Amino acid sequence: MTAIEPEFNLQSYDFDLPEAQIAQDPTDKRGESRLLVLDRTSGVVRDAMFADLPDLLPPGALLVVNNTKVLPARLIGRKESGGKIEFLLLTPLALITPQTGSDGLRVATAEGLLKASKGPRQGDRLHFPGLELRVLEKGEFGRAKVEMRWHGDLAGHFLSQGHIPLPPYIHREDKSEDRTRYQTVYSREDKLGSVAAPTAGLHFTPEIMDALGKRGIGLAEVTLYVGYGTFSPVRAQDIREHVMHAEYAEVSEETAQAVARAKAEGRPVVAVGTTTARTLESMATALGGIGPFTGWTDIFIRPGYQFKVVDQLITNFHLPRSSLIIMVCTLAGRQQIIDAYNHAVRQGFRFFSYGDAMLIR
Repeated sequence: MTAIEPEFNLQSYDFDLPEAQIAQDPTDKRGESRLLVLDRTSGVVRDAMFADLPDLLPPGALLVVNNTKVLPARLIGRKESGGKIEFLLLTPLALITPQTGSDGLRVATAEGLLKASKGPRQGDRLHFPGLELRVLEKGEFGRAKVEMRWHGDLAGHFLSQGHIPLPPYIHREDKSEDRTRYQTVYSREDKLGSVAAPTAGLHFTPEIMDALGKRGIGLAEVTLYVGYGTFSPVRAQDIREHVMHAEYAEVSEETAQAVARAKAEGRPVVAVGTTTARTLESMATALGGIGPFTGWTDIFIRPGYQFKVVDQLITNFHLPRSSLIIMVCTLAGRQQIIDAYNHAVRQGFRFFSYGDAMLIR
């Protein structure tokens, strides 16, 4: 068997993490998160607080954020047999185009995840508060194409009955405070539909945003509806065989112009989160440059990829052996990231969605 080069071997993206450092709950105050700063050129790391961010970015930098909003996309219902079933909607609300059936119900198809002790079969009908599903096609790992039927406002059914789909490493049920705390301060109501938060943005406060503006740091927005890919592990030992699940992204004309100006003027583009980075790099890859972009992306940023837009990255600490840690290793160098993560473990940083943050510059 041919040996896999370290940069393509999944084992190379592993690290030891004490269970106690996996954050299960949000901090009381967003600005009190810690921030690990990694200088890519020197490899030097230093500890700071997230509230220090405005002083750590150069004036004139362009900060780009993902303005998506998390939908309480997890519904609990019943099969026709009476057994419990869960449904996690994966299709962004903005892409669901209902028609009106002969019975007056709204009807549309969508993708989702189904979870039950005994999985439903094709053709089965599933009942949720205000919503009925029919299984059209079944895929791998619980994925399914379904037909949805409902009265009234679809978003309203999820907002009133749904649960925030917290990541599987948070070992508790969602709480009422997750509805507000698992959202960024700049999330937009018209961008509702993600199944997970762009978690690097969870550290920002209105005060920090104001301080960034006073420092002359610009702000631009993209949208990536965070989907199943954020939960999907890399299973291939050779990471070149991994296939990303597609997610829907949008870059407006206004944002494209702001990014193009920053690049032309030599001002760094700072992506807030891996979802923002993937959106900007997907735009540049699809268009061969910078411009408005709307569409599905399954870009997998791994060793060998040359970043076209992103100069600096603000990100949380990611799961070992995940596509996200592979991405940050591609930006900053695998050994530098593993060393920085080991430093974070020794210094007691909190990891994953509700954990602390890292600035790679």
